Amino acid sequence: MGFPGTWMTQSESVVYRVVPKCACSTIGQIMFYSDHGTFYDGDVHDAEEGLHKWSIEASQPVIEANVSGHKSYAFTAVRNPYTRVLSSFFDKICGIQRNGRRYRGNLVPLLIQKYGIEVGSPENDFEFDQIESFRRFLLFARDTIRFRRPMDPDIHWSAMSGHISTFIHNGGTYDHIFHIENFNDGMKVVLDNIKTPKKVNLKKIPRFNESAGHGPERAHPVEDYFDDLSKHLVWEIYKRDFQLFKYDFDNPANKKPIGEIDLDEVHKKLGPNG
Repeated sequence: MGFPGTWMTQSESVVYRVVPKCACSTIGQIMFYSDHGTFYDGDVHDAEEGLHKWSIEASQPVIEANVSGHKSYAFTAVRNPYTRVLSSFFDKICGIQRNGRRYRGNLVPLLIQKYGIEVGSPENDFEFDQIESFRRFLLFARDTIRFRRPMDPDIHWSAMSGHISTFIHNGGTYDHIFHIENFNDGMKVVLDNIKTPKKVNLKKIPRFNESAGHGPERAHPVEDYFDDLSKHLVWEIYKRDFQLFKYDFDNPANKKPIGEIDLDEVHKKLGPNG
């Protein structure tokens, strides 16, 4: 199985388990900068050099040796499940991707046909009923996660605990997991615990939001998208995420965490015997 979704600096100063829709572009760029003193020119997800990634075959033995021996500080980051699944909808379902096309080719037509979702288009300024369409998307997301139909779940809306657990299952140990709602504080803990070839000044790091600008803007407050049925579906899909990463299920308007993450609890519940 190895360590899918794992990135590591070339200097092996730090290891990061990517969780989609949780500031991974910004984190990847900070890692790249900490080795090279410059940011990657483009989306860091496309970088095939300057950073070790599990998806690059030559990087796999280096990552495996490091993570299995816990040689470097390892971390990941999480996000409020309500805002994360909303972000996935607007980016992946409604947005036009970097290649100028819809995400995953025939996925959006499938959703329009089977679930009655509307997504709008750049031609009509993405005019559609966002709330109704998002709630229908949630039904689809639940079907993919619970029943693996009409397709397998996608990494962008599958639960964070699932991503985070593969690292533990295969022999990895996290030194830190932080909430991206408190990004600078969380990233500072990482940087304070590692030695990087290049100094990183967090206050001067821009936010790299690679999904911005190619889809509709969210037209309503977060809580407006979640009625009782939607909240029920969110709990069905992300119950573990709320519990382990200490987010407020009862109030979708509160995107901030309501407690500290207990690393021992995470390793125990997401490990092989969890």
